Amino acid sequence: MSSISGIFLAVLIAYGSFVSLLANPKAPADTGDFTPVVRFLVTSDSHITTIGDVQSFRLQRMIKLGYDIAEKDEEYNGLDAVLVAGDITDVGTKIAFGSIKAATKPVLKEGTQFLATVSTSHDDRSLGKESLTLYSEIMEQETDFHRVINGFHFIGVSASINEGEHYGEYQKKWLKEQLDLAVSDDPSKPVFVMQHEHILNTVYGSSDFEGWGMPDFAEILKEYPQVIDFSGHSHYPINDARSIWQGEYTALGTGGLYYAEITVDDVRTVHPENYRSCSTFWVVEIDKDNRIRLRAVDLLAKEYLCEYILESPFDRSYTPEKRLEASKAPVFDTDASLKISNGKVKFSAAQSADGMPIFIYRAFAVDAQGNRIPVGKTVPKYYRYDVPDRVTIELENLPQGEYTVEVVAENCYGIQSAPLK
Repeated sequence: MSSISGIFLAVLIAYGSFVSLLANPKAPADTGDFTPVVRFLVTSDSHITTIGDVQSFRLQRMIKLGYDIAEKDEEYNGLDAVLVAGDITDVGTKIAFGSIKAATKPVLKEGTQFLATVSTSHDDRSLGKESLTLYSEIMEQETDFHRVINGFHFIGVSASINEGEHYGEYQKKWLKEQLDLAVSDDPSKPVFVMQHEHILNTVYGSSDFEGWGMPDFAEILKEYPQVIDFSGHSHYPINDARSIWQGEYTALGTGGLYYAEITVDDVRTVHPENYRSCSTFWVVEIDKDNRIRLRAVDLLAKEYLCEYILESPFDRSYTPEKRLEASKAPVFDTDASLKISNGKVKFSAAQSADGMPIFIYRAFAVDAQGNRIPVGKTVPKYYRYDVPDRVTIELENLPQGEYTVEVVAENCYGIQSAPLK
């Protein structure tokens, strides 16, 4: 028995008792009439470390919930694939890669393909480029893949096998060849592409400042308007309005199975409140007319966070310009209350007026001359389903003298509500 087989066997045996403890998930209520011909899940950043850890539990729970969602569909109850866009392990050790197999084998059913990319980030931290070979041997699949499922093409690109390079020229050439093959098969169908990092300056988290984007593949993908590209790496919230991007093609951030990060003003990689309780994935469905339904799921709450419908892969309803144009200022209810005590301001949460989540609340001290001095801010738990209806901001640097304290709610595009005073 090889050392890899021995690792896998030991992990799988120990994992059996853990699997038996999993609660049966309950699918969230469906949100509309849609009859798919293919259905798959997409996530990233599971960060599995060892047997039976929280990360392994979440990967299993996502798969089980995916089956429950599928089985509730009277028209089509298939779950055809599960995709993970890199950082599937946290440290890239042999035991971590063995734990992927151990976590997925007991819950994956016949007819569901498990497809993951191996990243130059966490997946190679222990073994470097050997992690690619290790993953292939354990999972018995290639790390760069092109699969056809129910007539739809799925292309995944992992890290380069060559030392000293992130992605190789050979991979760029290969990607273009695979895209050409997919389009020649049927140019009207979406083509699904997956890599770990966001393409630079597309979805939330991919800007030069935020630092989680990379330029590789950008020039290639823009030649294929039917591409739907999935990426992770940033952990930036899946339901943020900026986590869907459309330009020459469509890009979607996956959030992540293990914790959330955000950018707040001029500070990147902020870990907001209860950030480790954020675990998200996409349920993606396509119908016979190539309409695409994308539903973001809060795994722990077992609820949908947002939904997008593309009438075709060429539909551009969610460009940054259209999202900004559609956004409206949040509103406070007329009976909303605000109280100040012990250096804190507590108030009723505002309501979204456009279906996009409220990103931040800001508190100001306003003097008699109308000067507004920032005295605090907080990000609500918008990256989770259970957003509280009361908000607290700790006040800081309060000026001397008499002033009014006011609070505004702000969406991710910086559009603010009327103040609550």
